[in-house]
Amino acid sequence: MGSDGEMVCMTGASLDHGSSCCSWNAVMSQLEEGEEGSFDDAIQGCTVVFHVATPMDFESKDPENDVIKPTINGVLSIMKACAKAETVRRLVFTSSAGTIDVAEHQKPFYDETCWSGLAFIQAKKMTGWMYVVSKTMAEQAAWKFAKENNIDFVSIIPPLVVGPFIMQSMPPSLITALSPITGTGFSVIFHKGRYICASHHATILDIAKMLREKYPEYNVPTEFKDVDESLKSVEFSSKKLTDLGFEFKCSLEDMFTGAVETCREKGLLPLSNEKIDIK
Repeated sequence: MGSDGEMVCMTGASLDHGSSCCSWNAVMSQLEEGEEGSFDDAIQGCTVVFHVATPMDFESKDPENDVIKPTINGVLSIMKACAKAETVRRLVFTSSAGTIDVAEHQKPFYDETCWSGLAFIQAKKMTGWMYVVSKTMAEQAAWKFAKENNIDFVSIIPPLVVGPFIMQSMPPSLITALSPITGTGFSVIFHKGRYICASHHATILDIAKMLREKYPEYNVPTEFKDVDESLKSVEFSSKKLTDLGFEFKCSLEDMFTGAVETCREKGLLPLSNEKIDIK
């Protein structure tokens, strides 16, 4: 799938070779004006579509219209374009761990059968709640549409993405992953379904200790208010994925080292524990 001579569409990204790329911001402005078919031209003739973009505005004054509805309408517009094209063999959707683990009572173990509690999230309105609601509702709507229209749909669920990156600003996931510092060519045959993609499980204490040992110049704290030393990590099971033969290649240290070094190269982190300004 996606071999030489085939065309792939990836929303919200740019690739150097063999891809038809669609700008999320440009298309979303059309969707907000009620224009259907915004993705049709980009997807026509493609055999695989990767939907990796979604609005992320945690400061929105109108999250329903700025984040939630555009996210749901966006994925459904893409799926309608896939159905209309009649050439798309698979749609791969980047979901989020926020679709499975946000609930009133936290579990020690999560797998692909779990879903976050929308009523709880909308009642509590914790930081970033609109993103979690939008991703959960969008994926649920996508599964419904896929089943009704016989679309081969795959949902990849990453808990936290850590490692080197190509954008010039700090990725939102790294603002979380590197908070102890900042203070703030493989082939697998996938079958349609949800797949948690979590290579490691660690607590904030584990990560802080690792970063302190690797980068002593940052004076990373290893004790945190209201965090008990006996804190256990929550497990996101990737068994369904690894049972297909998938193997994780990077260690936890590899990922965090790659992230820190990339931040240093781009001037997003200082070389020592001076004032840190996240751009």
